[in-house]
Amino acid sequence: MTGTPHYSVLLQESVDALITNPNGLYVDGTFGRGGHSRAILNRLGPRARLVAFDKDPDAVKVASVLRAEDERFHIVHDSFAHLEQVTGFLHDRDDERVDGVLLDLGVSSPQLDVAERGFSFMQDGPLDMRMDNSRGQTAAQWLNTADEADIAFVLREYGEERFSKRMANAVVKERVKKPFETTAHFSRVITEANPRWEKGKNPATRAFQAVRIFINRELEDLETALSGGVNLLSSGGRFVVISFHSLEDRMVKRFFREQSRGKTLPRGLPVTEDMLNKTLKTIGKAVKAGDSELLENIRSRSAVLRVAEKL
Repeated sequence: MTGTPHYSVLLQESVDALITNPNGLYVDGTFGRGGHSRAILNRLGPRARLVAFDKDPDAVKVASVLRAEDERFHIVHDSFAHLEQVTGFLHDRDDERVDGVLLDLGVSSPQLDVAERGFSFMQDGPLDMRMDNSRGQTAAQWLNTADEADIAFVLREYGEERFSKRMANAVVKERVKKPFETTAHFSRVITEANPRWEKGKNPATRAFQAVRIFINRELEDLETALSGGVNLLSSGGRFVVISFHSLEDRMVKRFFREQSRGKTLPRGLPVTEDMLNKTLKTIGKAVKAGDSELLENIRSRSAVLRVAEKL
């Protein structure tokens, strides 16, 4: 398998925002190919710990090499939705709180560029799309069996696709003639069903995004991880999230805002700050990749970094 090297988006900005205690405990929710994890470890002291999560067995193999090199590092083959597992690595620490959580929500370059993974309409390959390709339902299996209404719902809700019903109908009609097996087949059917192409965007982009998000439960996992991360953080700990599409970023922005405002109480009720039960405060404004990074990696163009601190 071939592919371009993975580029860690907003690397310096995210690590700078994350680390407040050089001997603390940190979580990298998406190891990928280790760019963020290695940069974090380079900034940490000898008593620090970093626990990384990843669904992808290929990523876990790379992480196992880092684990052998650095005893401060641990890897968990699982979704970041299960951040609470971090406490299993605290046998040598009295405090079970963490000093920082980083979530990089993007699909890694190796996943996109390797045709066998089935994430991209740019290369023909098996229509898989699973981040953990050792278990679970593939995109092809779902598209070949799902109800037309369910397919339309996924395309509309997760891909924000205007022509979701039309595309779902085309999928259902096509699979009767020939079940879906490849990315090229799915891309062709979706493209032909799209009556109005967006300038500068492949007509299959939104559909591929939607199916990938659904197959991997990405938004459900993010919702769980946001709540779990806040509960794990110690006072002053940082929550750093890098999003790559509007659905994710809206979820993160809304969650940080709600946690920083606290409880909603009736107007006119005498309220103290303690009664609001605020859990976070936002740090700075949303950060996007600069010109120099965009020149190195065009995939950075959609990245948005948000930071919050535990109160």
